[in-house]
Amino acid sequence: MAKIIVDAKDQVYRNSNTILLKMYWEIGQLIIEDEQNGELRAKYGKSVLKNLANHLSVEFGKGFNDRNLNNMRSFFIAFPIWNAMRTELSWTHYRIISRIENTEHRIQNTVYRTFY
Repeated sequence: MAKIIVDAKDQVYRNSNTILLKMYWEIGQLIIEDEQNGELRAKYGKSVLKNLANHLSVEFGKGFNDRNLNNMRSFFIAFPIWNAMRTELSWTHYRIISRIENTEHRIQNTVYRTFY
């Protein structure tokens, strides 16, 4: 019986983690493609993220401040292909790995953290 419960909890975690990562990735994609017109930086500075953060925080509560939106944006820039994502990794892992500027090192870190 314990195995059934542990397996079910593991499956819930994996599914919710995948959904959360997908949401953050899609928000990052929208920030780049819609809010910044495909540019890596908005022409009018950080006000884009601050305004968006204010709007989302009022509507959805915590978790959508400008710092976290910047993390989502960086996440999309670092990993622009959703189907190549390793959903075994958590949002914390991706936030850290997204800061690695060297693409090859970033990919190596993703693979390493997935298997070890």
